[in-house]
Amino acid sequence: MHDEGYTDEDSWQSTAAPLSKDAESLLSGMSMNSVQECEELAYRLLASLPRSRLATIQRRLAPLLQFDVVGSLPTEVSLQIFSHLSAEALLACALVCRRWQTLANDQSLWKNLCLSRGWQWRQPRRTRAFDTSKGSEAWQDSDDEGMGDSDEEADEDEVADSLMSDVETARVESSVMHSEQDSGFASMSFGGNALPFEVSTNGKSESVYPRAGESSSAKSRIPFRHSAPPVLNALGPSLFLKADYKLLHQTHVRLHNRVLSPSYRLSALQTRGAPANSHTNTIYCLQLYTYPSTGVQVLFTGSRDKTVREWNLSTGLVERVIGEVHSSSVLSICVYNGLLASAGSDRRVVVWDLEKNELVKVISDHEDSVLCVRFDDERLVSCSKDRYVRTYSFPDLEPEFRLGAHRAAVNAVSISQTLIVSGSGDRSVRLWDTKTGSLLRTFENHHTRGIASIDSKLPYVLSGSSDKHLRLFDITTLQGWSTSPDVSLEGNAPATNTPLTTSFPLQNGQVGTHVCRSCGSTNVQPAATSSHAETRCMHGDLVRSVALGDNFVMSGSYDLTIKVWDRKTGALVADLSGGHTGRIFCIGFDCTKIVSCGEDQRICIWDFSHGIDTSFIQL
Repeated sequence: MHDEGYTDEDSWQSTAAPLSKDAESLLSGMSMNSVQECEELAYRLLASLPRSRLATIQRRLAPLLQFDVVGSLPTEVSLQIFSHLSAEALLACALVCRRWQTLANDQSLWKNLCLSRGWQWRQPRRTRAFDTSKGSEAWQDSDDEGMGDSDEEADEDEVADSLMSDVETARVESSVMHSEQDSGFASMSFGGNALPFEVSTNGKSESVYPRAGESSSAKSRIPFRHSAPPVLNALGPSLFLKADYKLLHQTHVRLHNRVLSPSYRLSALQTRGAPANSHTNTIYCLQLYTYPSTGVQVLFTGSRDKTVREWNLSTGLVERVIGEVHSSSVLSICVYNGLLASAGSDRRVVVWDLEKNELVKVISDHEDSVLCVRFDDERLVSCSKDRYVRTYSFPDLEPEFRLGAHRAAVNAVSISQTLIVSGSGDRSVRLWDTKTGSLLRTFENHHTRGIASIDSKLPYVLSGSSDKHLRLFDITTLQGWSTSPDVSLEGNAPATNTPLTTSFPLQNGQVGTHVCRSCGSTNVQPAATSSHAETRCMHGDLVRSVALGDNFVMSGSYDLTIKVWDRKTGALVADLSGGHTGRIFCIGFDCTKIVSCGEDQRICIWDFSHGIDTSFIQL
């Protein structure tokens, strides 16, 4: 029986002899300068060999065929090639060989990737988790001074002004946004001496504050930390670490995936009456702020108790109280470049120098409650129930423009270097030129009811309304999404502009056939269009606060929830609940957490960085 898989040496020698004569005749009759002739000779030689010998030759030729072009280049050239790759591609390249692993892990590549996303490395600081021991009580307050009237109410006021008495007029003005008032909601009372601490992972909340009858040893095991401890707790504060931009990039990706999960830990920075020097009434506004000189992040909050307070996020304690500058509720704050501006129902805008801890200026030009204040390097902008937007120049804060076109209270304003964006109870969004004060464009009926909140990162503008919906759109193309896709964009935009749409391309470039009527996303499964999904994918009450991030959009509502949306598609990413027992008035965020405050006097921290060292992330 012949075995084709094996040939002994004798048989090989017998078949090789004739081939040598053929090879000699080929070599004698061909020009060695011809590559094609050499290739033909090699092929004929290989074709005449048995399979076992072909395998041996293949192994010998493999190193020649697997020549590493990139790895053989100078390091500078190889890194230049790798600099065009994404983070995912670099991770894949690191698995090829040791040379590629060294190149793919080069810090310069990861630094460029981080800087392109605005991710900065900072030296880790030693931190200590906050721990307080004061309880809270049920709250009774249900007023909302931070919202102006809508155009329906404003028009009624104008028509009836000559017919109503002074007393009746005052009664109408005091019932601001009466249709949005919450008729009642459950109160939550925490007894005992421990601060409530709630943990929520994958959307499920679990209370871990001490229960009645627990021993002191059980209480001592409660984890009050709301952020991951630094890796180097035992090291001295003067130790500096070499920047690891690959670690920085991967940590940001982990945090991003935590939001998508969602996986978070919920804790309360303040409950009613705790800590001892906390706010004593409704908290209307907040803002996270990092001091440039120290890199320390703090939280500022403004309240109906007429004060602004600065919170140490490491200890959970109030470090500064700015009081006796407002005679009524603080409705809005803005902190930037060492200055703090606060606006209140006393018609004042107050500017405070944080470094010097002294008053800079008090502005009293508005004729009614100042509902929002924002500023940058060049100017300060405020808006009011008096239906006007006012601007002031830095550094002297002298008046610039009095912008009047809205028909109802201007509830929110946002500022950039070239544009001012204002949203009003008259359902419109207006764009103003910062240099001249001229009205550039009006988007009428941008929502079906009054606009309660605005945020912008040009060319994108995000708005929230008392119609319970959000809208994000590009002011240059009018493309975007809305949680109420049935609403069309109207206004004085040129007729050539494409109308606002809620259709978005999927990953393969095709437009999806299924549209979620509540979140406006086409990247959904058919089941997502059910009535249950529609209920989940929208707010159930007025959207009081919105925040526009690089990847996500966040919104806080009177329905006691915070929702996170995909910025590109408008799809609902996370639905955060269980933190507040009263209407949510304001939210803020960074890459590690969301903070919120509201009517129940609680300040909640929704921490997505639990268990992750984030001490080197620039917040």
